[in-house]
Amino acid sequence: MNKQYEIIYALCEKRGISIAGLCAATGISKSAFTELKSGRTKSLGAKSLTKIADYFKVSADHLINGGKKPSNRVPVYGQVSAGIPIEAITDIEDYEEITDGMASNGEYIALKIHGRSMEPRMCEGDVIIVRLQADVEDGQFAVVMVNNENATCKKIKKLDNGGVALLSTNPLYEPQYYPADKNGESPVRILGRVVEIRCKI
Repeated sequence: MNKQYEIIYALCEKRGISIAGLCAATGISKSAFTELKSGRTKSLGAKSLTKIADYFKVSADHLINGGKKPSNRVPVYGQVSAGIPIEAITDIEDYEEITDGMASNGEYIALKIHGRSMEPRMCEGDVIIVRLQADVEDGQFAVVMVNNENATCKKIKKLDNGGVALLSTNPLYEPQYYPADKNGESPVRILGRVVEIRCKI
């Protein structure tokens, strides 16, 4: 049985309510708990965890690890949408562990790869660990937004004119060039540097 489900179930028993009663009290669908119990999902979304934590007067971390020493878990996002600060995104698909050294050296998120443009280096469904930072060095992999559209992962090539080229590792995809405007501004906004790739088998 899923560990998070066991923690929530134990809280329900202590309160003297059923999972169905918790659903009625919080507005969370019964199907969300069915998916969690079966293991088809590893964790409820951030909004649901917050509702449950508020209901039982516990921390959200308690629902994740049962009150044990907090782990270095970073959220895995299916996508990062334009105009939404990362800390405000609630569409969390999973969590990934990072090392103590990484956790003490910046803020990190994880992002699931979509599409084939970064094959064979990164494939559909792979998860990348991203250190949030506003710039990267030439040749590094980064998560970027172009013209304030949804985030994507590309290799960065800095151009002499202050612009940026976004390179795919799949040779079927042409490089994308974005020159700087007359004010030296580029339409490419760097969100963070890719520091690790985790493949799902």
